[in-house]
Amino acid sequence: MSAAPAGSAEALPDDDQAAAPVGDSAARVGDSAAGPALQAVRFRVTGRVQGVYFRASARQAGEGLGLRGWVRNRGDGAVEGHLQGDPAMVAAMLDWCREGPPGAAVERLTYETVPVDTKLVGFSIRP
Repeated sequence: MSAAPAGSAEALPDDDQAAAPVGDSAARVGDSAAGPALQAVRFRVTGRVQGVYFRASARQAGEGLGLRGWVRNRGDGAVEGHLQGDPAMVAAMLDWCREGPPGAAVERLTYETVPVDTKLVGFSIRP
């Protein structure tokens, strides 16, 4: 199985929301004098993604891109997370997720747009 091509979106199995491509305006907070639009996505990666420091590396990469979000292991062996920030940085982080850290073997990346979480601070690893 290969990673999803850039710009593709697939519904996550546990979510009832319809999938939308990255960049969909429904997941953005409009431009203002305070700064550019924010974009939010929820992603899921499968393959050899647990036990290879995927979560810690994702947090470091996300922080480096100025994103807010979280990442966690799933019981089925996947890793899922929420990313939000500048649309170009969200796209860069999704590109990073296609490869992951050294030792990872990403088989598939799925993601969908979600509402921006205005209360989210920082980038965390969740249990």
